[in-house]
Amino acid sequence: KYYSICFDCSQAKECNGVKAPIDTSKPNPNEVEFDNLYLDMNGIIHPCTHPEDKPAPKNEDEMMVAIFEYIDRIFNIVRPRRLLYMAIDGVAPRAKMNQQRSRRFRASKEGMEAAEEKQKIRQEILAKGGILPPEEVKERFDSNCITPGTEFMDNLAKCLRYYIADRLNSDPGWKNLTVILSDASAPGEGEHKIMDYIRRQRAQPNHDPNTHHCLCGADADLIMLGLATHEPNFTIIREEFKPNKPKPCALCNQMGHEVKDCQGLPREKQGKHDQFADSLPIAEQEFIFIRLCVLREYLERELTMASLPFTFDFERSVDDWVFMCFFVGNDFLPHLPSLEIREGAIDRLVNIYKNVVHKTGGYLTESGFVNLQRVQMIMLAVGEVEDSIFKKRKDDDDNFKRRQKEKRKRMKRDQPSFIPGGQFSPQALGNRSSPQAISNPRQAAFEMRMHDRQNSTTSSPNTSLTSDGSPSLTGGIKRKAEDSDSEPEPEDNIRLWETGWKQRYYKNKFDVDASDEKFRRKVVQSYVEGLCWVLRYYYQGCASWNWYYPFHYAPFASDFEGIADMPSDFEKGSKPFKPLEQLMGVFPAASGNFLPPTWRKLMTDPESSIIDFYPEDFAIDLNGKKYAWQGVALLPFVDERRLRAALEEVYPDLTPEENRRNSLGGDVLFVGKHHPLCDFVVEQYKTKNTEVVDIPPELCHGIQGKLTLNENAVLPDQVVESPVPMLRDLAQNSAVSISFKDPQFDEDFVFKATVLPGAKKPAPVLKPGDWEKTNNDGRPWRPQLSFNRDRKPVHLDQSAFRTLGHTMPRERGMPGMYANAVPLGTYGSPYARPLLSGQQQIPKLLSNLRPQESWRGPTPLFQQTPQRTAGAAPLLAWNRMLQSQNQYQPSQYQGLGGPMSYPQRPEDRMDRGRQV
Repeated sequence: KYYSICFDCSQAKECNGVKAPIDTSKPNPNEVEFDNLYLDMNGIIHPCTHPEDKPAPKNEDEMMVAIFEYIDRIFNIVRPRRLLYMAIDGVAPRAKMNQQRSRRFRASKEGMEAAEEKQKIRQEILAKGGILPPEEVKERFDSNCITPGTEFMDNLAKCLRYYIADRLNSDPGWKNLTVILSDASAPGEGEHKIMDYIRRQRAQPNHDPNTHHCLCGADADLIMLGLATHEPNFTIIREEFKPNKPKPCALCNQMGHEVKDCQGLPREKQGKHDQFADSLPIAEQEFIFIRLCVLREYLERELTMASLPFTFDFERSVDDWVFMCFFVGNDFLPHLPSLEIREGAIDRLVNIYKNVVHKTGGYLTESGFVNLQRVQMIMLAVGEVEDSIFKKRKDDDDNFKRRQKEKRKRMKRDQPSFIPGGQFSPQALGNRSSPQAISNPRQAAFEMRMHDRQNSTTSSPNTSLTSDGSPSLTGGIKRKAEDSDSEPEPEDNIRLWETGWKQRYYKNKFDVDASDEKFRRKVVQSYVEGLCWVLRYYYQGCASWNWYYPFHYAPFASDFEGIADMPSDFEKGSKPFKPLEQLMGVFPAASGNFLPPTWRKLMTDPESSIIDFYPEDFAIDLNGKKYAWQGVALLPFVDERRLRAALEEVYPDLTPEENRRNSLGGDVLFVGKHHPLCDFVVEQYKTKNTEVVDIPPELCHGIQGKLTLNENAVLPDQVVESPVPMLRDLAQNSAVSISFKDPQFDEDFVFKATVLPGAKKPAPVLKPGDWEKTNNDGRPWRPQLSFNRDRKPVHLDQSAFRTLGHTMPRERGMPGMYANAVPLGTYGSPYARPLLSGQQQIPKLLSNLRPQESWRGPTPLFQQTPQRTAGAAPLLAWNRMLQSQNQYQPSQYQGLGGPMSYPQRPEDRMDRGRQV
């Protein structure tokens, strides 16, 4: 909906497979200098260990190297100047463990089913004489090992400590950087450990309110978490989503079909000399920026309300918007049945909110605490339209099915009656393999005629096939009543669009009558507690490590009556699970090999007291959805008391190494020899100071916290051994590490959800035209893809694209949807930090407050008067930058709008007639 929040990243270029060297100490080519980079590491670990679009690493060592390379790519794009914070998921709150349990049981079940299906299809193809490559004998990587407490995560922490020390010693861009590693031994989800760090630093007197944050991760909730910080400069960098990526068949390794459609055909020749046989047409992953300050501009326009009985506060309305988004789905609660995000549920909630807020007398939330009386008014307003929502959903679904059925019929009717095959088969445009000479054309034409005659005979409407495959004239096969291509629909016993839906819902989902008011109130109370817990989690931290929603389904919005007086407090002093205890709570029995033997036995022994926690099979309720992954896994909830009682008997069996992995740890801070804090940390080790000391904020970019000596510290002049055999040891190390703890506050302390004093609001990015679907001249509206509004894209004709398709090297991937224009400083002039007179190229970042002038960039390009010279394009700032930086980029075309990569967007082609 908000297109202009996305921007392309300036990334490293390649020439013939060789990456251009990058000096990350130089100014950022995106024309913005980020202060802090935060990495949600689980979003990096998963695609590096079991990628979907390229061959998987052969072993654990290759996985670690892939993770290092991924971090390097992100670092080269962002180039933080103060802090790099790496956060790996530790032990999660109990509320999250239910989702983790569901995911891991599903992954195990789907993995086994896929392996069985693959083996079955393989045998069928071979029995028919198909050709398949020999089956590789390799152990399947179980992604469930990416869970705190496993040996894999322990090894990953060691590898990351080595990686950080190596970069601090060798990379000039890391010279003045503070690095904090929060590995899987530190409790908490990765993104929430990052948010907790930001909250606690914001509450310190030395914090710079204009710090520019950049968070790397692909989860949608990162957008909500970024908004919840109320930081004016917050950016998310994530992989650009490219749908329908080609994947090779898991049986024959050929492109263009899935395992279920594999026929075992011989592999076609790839290229004149088969030189492309083992190469996949895959482009390196692109990244985009999501600028939350631009999203705040959109929200300010959308949420601003006039004639309120109270003072309008945009920051409070943003908090309410974040809260309302929880109703359409989050990691801790099922979404309400009437609110589907794909049906515009967020817009519906915003409209209801704007209509009802005049009656509420104030906002729904304040610094993470919910006003239930006002929330009740919103929910009952949603409940009034629930019936019409369900009926409209049914009508839309029926209309979609009807259109799909008509489309299938139309495609059958319009398909050609005869397609030549063999040597005369049609070839796709742009096929890089040169056409082969026709051999024996008379024989090929005879075979095609016979094949066509046979097909026309067997497909006659009055014939059927006998058991031996020959035509039989005894009669035709009766067609189904519905179109034969239609897929079987899952049975829907609820029928929300018919009268009595609430009674059927509670009977089928909860096995109680809707008239059971006591039970319904219990479900609603648990859901209300969940809403309060989730909002507190986003704004204040974990309110309770033990709380969880004890049902698989949500109540209806119309059931939220009388919630104003429901209690929403949580027990204080709760503690997280230990890592191995969490493994027992979330792992299926098939992943028991990651647990100690006696613990594993509790998952498989029929006499185990907790054997019911680990069903071999379980039902998946589609709950109105089409695909299994969208359904609800009906797993039993883990009883914490029973689990702990069973584990007490096997705790003595743990080895010292397993006891170490089962203990909770903390964060580690790293600095290099050039960092001002380095001498202070080294002095702590020389004096063997065992007491907790405060970080001097003037030595660490204003960062505050507590330091204690680390047992397994990285120390100067000591060899850092490489845990990856293919990488060298660090014989001349000058980096140092020490245990770090965030500033501590009282348990009742409330972090204020406001913009800090002294924060400067970023210059506006959006123009009035960005709010409308069409511009003033009536041309189709397009999102802003960079900060330069006046750039006009260059257009190429279809023939030019075909020429490029033949001449471009195969290795070049197709750019993504945000890559149709070369990134200028994607972050544009208003956010660039120009060098002051006499300032060096590497900015000195010891001072916490910047000069005000350093944040005033030149006038945005769209506000400048364009100056044209006859016969030449204007040499704008981004033209000059591209001339100097894109020396490794393939040939580009220069036109009135400057350089541009191809291909163009489809909508650009429609405007070709308007170009001068």
